[in-house]
Amino acid sequence: MQSKQWTVEISITEDDEDAVTTATATLFAAGARRHESVAYARRNPTDRPVPGIGDELSAGRALSDLAAKLIEDGAEDVAQLAGSLRAR
Repeated sequence: MQSKQWTVEISITEDDEDAVTTATATLFAAGARRHESVAYARRNPTDRPVPGIGDELSAGRALSDLAAKLIEDGAEDVAQLAGSLRAR
């Protein structure tokens, strides 16, 4: 049985006014960067700043986008494989 390890690194930054939080999720597979997703969380100006909420929302959105990219990769690979099998 083969074992693989993929690593996701999430970097989070907040603007100076704590109004926008940006998360970047980067997937590393086999030691190389495979995908990167960037997502944002914006605080309503009438809400008090709670940085943890922006962190969670932006990171969750970046991971969700990363997941969608991986699913798309898999679907494209299946379609290509199915096409090459039909060509035989």
